Amino acid sequence: MKKVLVVDDEPAIVTLLEYNLKQANFEVQSATNGVDALSKIENGKFDIVLLDLMLPQMSGEDVLKQVRMDRNDTPVILLTAKDTEFDKVFGLEMGADDYVPKPFSPREVIARINAVLRRYEKSEATAKQNPSNSDGGVETTGPFTIDHKKYLVSANSKNLRLTPKEFELMQYLVSHENQVLSRDQLLQGVWGFDYSGQSRMVDIQIAHLREKIEPDPKQPKYLKTIRGFGYEFSTGDDDSE
Repeated sequence: MKKVLVVDDEPAIVTLLEYNLKQANFEVQSATNGVDALSKIENGKFDIVLLDLMLPQMSGEDVLKQVRMDRNDTPVILLTAKDTEFDKVFGLEMGADDYVPKPFSPREVIARINAVLRRYEKSEATAKQNPSNSDGGVETTGPFTIDHKKYLVSANSKNLRLTPKEFELMQYLVSHENQVLSRDQLLQGVWGFDYSGQSRMVDIQIAHLREKIEPDPKQPKYLKTIRGFGYEFSTGDDDSE
């Protein structure tokens, strides 16, 4: 039985989700403020968290930031009344796995939960079947070393402070080195689902990653723009576009 934490300060929403999730054979706990939510996430083991952004005591945004800073990769689906492109991009950039705007139907939420859990299970199975190498998940390309178990990237032996989503993007790019990837491919590969119309999210994340891995982000050496196609990661000596 999968374990879900529902975080929302509206009792009616918590009751609705608790009832429907239990009917769908999930084990459910709840929290009504950010401080309580963070404590439960840190001290319990949940398969997924449904997290409202607008919470008392500590915002959902701050809860998510702290969870990801702690290298906790528990899947998180945001529940919020906000529904602008900026809000979606911002939430996913912070490390959320999906986004469900209010009002929503419980059936939609459950479908999203199952989709995210399938992606995580598939990702874990793939990682077990295809470890990076005999060093326990450490690989090197050019000046970069990626430790897949510790979620660390270093360049010329200096650790880079990447967010969880930047790390995932770096992993994906390295695994497809010397390949031109479209924005849609990156959305599918890194976010795990087709987020149609959100190509701007890829551009923003690429820009952030360049700030951390490039000697000169304005003249990228490793993470190149291939005009009209997408992006290519390469540690070769070709001139960037």
